[in-house]
Amino acid sequence: MSFSTTALRGVFTTSLVTSVVVLSPILTAIAQAETLNGAGATFPAPLYERYAREVKKKHPDLTINYQGIGSGGGIRQVIAGTVDFGGSDAAMKDDEINKVKNGVILVPTAGGAVSVVYNLPGVNNLKLSRSTLPAIFAGQITNWGDAKIKADNPGVNLPNQPIKFVVRADGSGTTFIFTNHLSAISSYFKGRIGANTAPKWTLPNVLKGKGNPGVAALVARTPGAIGYVEYAYAVKNNLKSAQIQNKTGEFVSPSLQSANSALATVSFPNNYRVFVGDPGQGYPIVGLTWMMIYKQYGNANKANAVKKWINWVLQDGQQYNDDLNYTKIPADVVSRVLQTVNSTVK
Repeated sequence: MSFSTTALRGVFTTSLVTSVVVLSPILTAIAQAETLNGAGATFPAPLYERYAREVKKKHPDLTINYQGIGSGGGIRQVIAGTVDFGGSDAAMKDDEINKVKNGVILVPTAGGAVSVVYNLPGVNNLKLSRSTLPAIFAGQITNWGDAKIKADNPGVNLPNQPIKFVVRADGSGTTFIFTNHLSAISSYFKGRIGANTAPKWTLPNVLKGKGNPGVAALVARTPGAIGYVEYAYAVKNNLKSAQIQNKTGEFVSPSLQSANSALATVSFPNNYRVFVGDPGQGYPIVGLTWMMIYKQYGNANKANAVKKWINWVLQDGQQYNDDLNYTKIPADVVSRVLQTVNSTVK
């Protein structure tokens, strides 16, 4: 039996065409798949990790990598153009925004409380007033047996031992939220330390931890310690959180409900940049966190992937905020942000 050369060519051509037809959807899927790399604030890192897992269910072609390096690092990387998006709990300042050559949009993604965490065996409901808390972190109160702390906690057996302060080693939006509040309620703290992502602390017995996880770990293993972390880290690490006195004089524990109460009256301007110094109700040490995205990506696939990501975060993703003790972004603000993102990002 024999086959003609023409017949063989016909079989080969048909097979090749069939292969191309079969493979083309795979090639198309590969071409459309996008990976977005982000870095920045550790405050929302547990939430962004959840987002990254959940978004795959709706968009299997979209992969999100996020590294918690601190808000300062996130802003620096956005300015340098080395990430697809950044994360920060300290809204970018005008001079920082002006350094981003491709333009930047601040996208609010969540809000939350900053817990004042402490390690005092036997003391379970520590209260800190509006005068005592800033005095502690300004270095005016350095012993747990100080009269001012005792006055806030009548009947509580406070130890006569030095306070061991735990602060952030890195530039931090959590630090900004914390120091922004203390600056708003204490002129002494404002003049000596001020609202900053990386303040120059003038504290004795000071320990420094990298990120929220580092501060939480140091407080957990250091008797006599006090520090500040995003509320989700306090819960995750079973740390005690102090009750903080708010503007109305009430001592309030950090929680999702009390953070929502504090942020309920926040008004978002056109650039979505908000600094919450001393809210009129609820838990007083609260703030927002933002993703920073570029206006110009110069690559249509990348720009479309970023828009797909932000649309998912502000629509589908918000349902996961409550699970991890973060507040949601109000629906009217979501609508405004998405209009800005979808019409601006190229």
